Amino acid sequence: MFKKILVANRGEIAIRIIRACKELGIATVSIFTEQDANALHITKADQAILVTPGPIAGYLDYAQIIKVAKWAGADAIHPGYGFIAENWRFAHACEEAGIGFIGPTSTAIRSMGNKIRAREMMATAGVPLVPGSPVLQTDGEAKDWAARIGYPLMIKAKAGGGGRGMRLVQDDEELLRGLPVARAEAQKAFADEAIYLEKFIAQPKHIEIQIMADRYGNTIHLGERDCSIQRRHQKLIEIAPSLVLTPEKRAEMGEVAKQAARQINYHTVGTVEFLVDRDLNHYFLEMNTRIQVEHTITEIITGIDIVKEQIRLAAGEPLRLTQDEVRLWGYAIECRINAEDPRNNFFPSPGKITKYQSPGGIGIRIDGCIFGGYEVPPYFDPMLSKLCAWGNTWEEAVDRMCRALDEYIIRGIKTTIPLYKKLLEDEEFRCGRYTTEYMENKIQQLSYEDLKEPFDLYYIAAAALFFEMHYFYTEMK
Repeated sequence: MFKKILVANRGEIAIRIIRACKELGIATVSIFTEQDANALHITKADQAILVTPGPIAGYLDYAQIIKVAKWAGADAIHPGYGFIAENWRFAHACEEAGIGFIGPTSTAIRSMGNKIRAREMMATAGVPLVPGSPVLQTDGEAKDWAARIGYPLMIKAKAGGGGRGMRLVQDDEELLRGLPVARAEAQKAFADEAIYLEKFIAQPKHIEIQIMADRYGNTIHLGERDCSIQRRHQKLIEIAPSLVLTPEKRAEMGEVAKQAARQINYHTVGTVEFLVDRDLNHYFLEMNTRIQVEHTITEIITGIDIVKEQIRLAAGEPLRLTQDEVRLWGYAIECRINAEDPRNNFFPSPGKITKYQSPGGIGIRIDGCIFGGYEVPPYFDPMLSKLCAWGNTWEEAVDRMCRALDEYIIRGIKTTIPLYKKLLEDEEFRCGRYTTEYMENKIQQLSYEDLKEPFDLYYIAAAALFFEMHYFYTEMK
């Protein structure tokens, strides 16, 4: 087992990893840039080291991170998610430096990071694919492939993820307008402008299978998560398990996901993502070769600490579970609490948190990185925390999440909490009839009034004292 792990990330995922390490008896090192000097993850680790430059570049400079890890005596690095978690060059540099990388091999990351190569490998493994094109060299070639596949189509970045470099197009005119925009987005996000076309599946569910695999040929899945509630391909609410999959369909998709992992000699945790149509046909979307933001709800319904298992697998330990031992209990919902203003096109809302009060009680879990007085920086992903609710039934999970959202107080900045309150009241959501198009179709109907800041009792008492003193001095005269 590792003796000391450097956590190459920030925010809630850094804290989550540090907690798992502490339970395993592993010392931790956190890194931070100057703009994160008051961040909570610094206080949780055994050691914190400033990296430069800021605000973001220090979290992306893997050569510096490896140097810091060696200096601190860390024998492994955990990348979390985002930043350089799926950078195969970083994983390869760790391999070359003799430092454990808590994730897959650089070869596996590289294979799945190239969307065209990933599709080819999944086809070889017998995984169902959405019809698509190879990498497009010219606009004329794009039009030819569009005619073969048929509209509507998605333009996608070869090295893409997180919705970047993606465009939905309905005809040749939209295609020709969208191609240069998608190429520019792909170049900016991934330093690779290569794009391809993929058939657009109307009103699908976005369902992902959580997998775990060791170095000895053992692979299991931990069920699925429904990630269909998203905006511009960014997930907002996730649910486990899905409300639409039958046990037979879950087992079928789980076996497909395990086969996909075996195809690339995968030996860590990860997810295989699918689009599922109205007839429950499933199509490979992508594979995420890292811990997922929403791993928490799978932990809740299985009782398995995925991060601790990820660390054990990276240390060369075999899986401690067989597929038959995996059980799913109840339902779990995760709401990503973001520093955004939903009433202003989800514009980021950095600033100082003037009041913070978290919910609690049975079935509630919060993974976060904020506190009263914390200054939310404008440089990073807007997610502040993940609020999760569990229930024996779907209805209990929804009711419990509604109660938790009512208790959750974050003032001084705008958040997505009021939007989620309205969303959980919606009958279409409660009945599970939502698809990936839900937010785009419903956003105008999920309107709400901004919460008015309460008139603090402190100010009431101060005003009362002022008038009492004023009356006293007036009488004395």
